[in-house]
Amino acid sequence: MHRPRQHLNIPTEIVRTVVAIAETGSLSKAGERLGLSQPAISSQVKRLQSLIGGALFVRTANGTTTTELGKVAVQQARRILEANDQLLRLGGNHEGPQPLRLGISTMLAEEFLKLHPSDALADVLLHADMSPAVIRGVIDGYIDIAFVYSNPSQENEDEVTIAAEAEERSVWVRSRDFVLRPGAPIPILAWPGDDWMIRTLTKHNITYKIVFRSPNHQLRLEAARAGYGLTACPERMIPSSLISAKDYYLPELPLQKRLLCVRPGLEGSRATAMVQRLSSLFFSGAKPMRQVSNM
Repeated sequence: MHRPRQHLNIPTEIVRTVVAIAETGSLSKAGERLGLSQPAISSQVKRLQSLIGGALFVRTANGTTTTELGKVAVQQARRILEANDQLLRLGGNHEGPQPLRLGISTMLAEEFLKLHPSDALADVLLHADMSPAVIRGVIDGYIDIAFVYSNPSQENEDEVTIAAEAEERSVWVRSRDFVLRPGAPIPILAWPGDDWMIRTLTKHNITYKIVFRSPNHQLRLEAARAGYGLTACPERMIPSSLISAKDYYLPELPLQKRLLCVRPGLEGSRATAMVQRLSSLFFSGAKPMRQVSNM
């Protein structure tokens, strides 16, 4: 007698847990977000790891990070959640419209919040992260609109629709009383991963050491205020507590691009209105390079 093949299924709750851990960098913070205890979170992770056959997360001094297998799993998990949400929307959402998901670079988040009144963000879910992660979210479908900086090494930028872009100059910044000891490597306050500050210094054969690393732009600025070292900032956004560092040993930083991206296939009047609002606020006078179509 032929037995039907038994299919393995991964509960959506476990999928949400994996995504929450990846986004918060902590099992306890993921538990707070989802309303679950840490033992429950750990149990769900162990169950998924047993199904997949490998470790998804590893504990480090900076929190919980994904393994190489975990990065792939989180990417697929986000697609599962998006498909789940799309299925639920087929019959109409009786609890109101699906929120517009807006991703913002952490470097641009403070400026955005100051210029964008809260009453204009009804039914909008804000997601702040490093620019490469936000762009990845647009490609994977869990972010609708992204306001980010372009990473020169970003290979998948051509996978998104760019509504507007503008070049912008960034400069080195430091505290007013920071002094580099003669012969000492330059102390740098860096981003995780591929860092265009580091690439610039390496290109010019300048000795440096990373003394502080964080995806949080405000924390890097705070470390600069405390005199830990130097970091980079858009020239128009230098806080009053810091100054532009024009020391002879610092090479000129490359121009950066501010991008307004949209998820392929994004439609609707709310999305169009948000793109137009962001364009007028942050790209006034800049010529759009590739306009959004079929919005």
